[in-house]
Amino acid sequence: MRVLVTGARGKVGRAAVTALQAAGHDVRASDLSPPVFERPEEGEADYVQADLTDAGDAFAVVRGAESVVHAAAIPEPTRNPAHVVFQNNLMATFNMLEAAIRFGVPRFVNISSETVPGFFFPEREFLPDYVPVDEEHPIRPQDPYATAKYFGELLMDGAIRRSDIRCISIRPSWVQHEGNYERNLGPQVRNASVLSPNFWSYIDVYDLADAIVLAAESDLSGHEVFYIASPDNVGGRPFKELVREYYGDQVQIKTPLPREDASGISITKAREMLGYSPKRSWRDYLDEEGRLKPG
Repeated sequence: MRVLVTGARGKVGRAAVTALQAAGHDVRASDLSPPVFERPEEGEADYVQADLTDAGDAFAVVRGAESVVHAAAIPEPTRNPAHVVFQNNLMATFNMLEAAIRFGVPRFVNISSETVPGFFFPEREFLPDYVPVDEEHPIRPQDPYATAKYFGELLMDGAIRRSDIRCISIRPSWVQHEGNYERNLGPQVRNASVLSPNFWSYIDVYDLADAIVLAAESDLSGHEVFYIASPDNVGGRPFKELVREYYGDQVQIKTPLPREDASGISITKAREMLGYSPKRSWRDYLDEEGRLKPG
């Protein structure tokens, strides 16, 4: 297929471009950063600079695509003014989806976020109702990032009502790669009391890219939402014991757990409906002390 990937020079978009090309697709990449006006490197994806908050740019890059992977976004709400995060993320999604509908693109993959339920960046703290968190968990966002991502999912719901487009929203957990495993997850490997709102969950960027390929190729109808995470928790500790030690009875634990060292995010739906099968773990990169393995 001719697949358009937005946010193609970001952490997720770059890996998605590589995985889609490896799967045999003709990929066009788009981002805000300027192009290089030189002869393309061998195998390099076609690149177009675009500001997707501008509807004209969105329509220009979507034209001719058979599938859209929309990964472009400000990735969290704390390093930009709130109105900038909300306006950028929501309008870029709206414009891309509108263009895809008008050009008759059959498949739209929306990169949403694990933050959608709302317990990641709240001004008034609260915990999830239960863990592992799944797609049925109530949605209660307070911050501009999670709210915009949730509204993006609602846009997908509207799209399938008014057109024949098929939509998949992926909610990735905290994305890791070779360059940030030790920095981000090392402290949690060494000390389980270093807490995170996602209950020791994470996702390897290359497993996430594989899930994006599955979504881009999927024939699922309507709009489906999938959490994408690694099946194990950071540190590989017994999950039930972790939750009870650090949260007591404040959070319900849904049983049976898929494995003793389960993640705080459930990937059961993605396994069953999308065929998602993660292959990588923090253990591939870090030793038992949370330090980067040689080589």
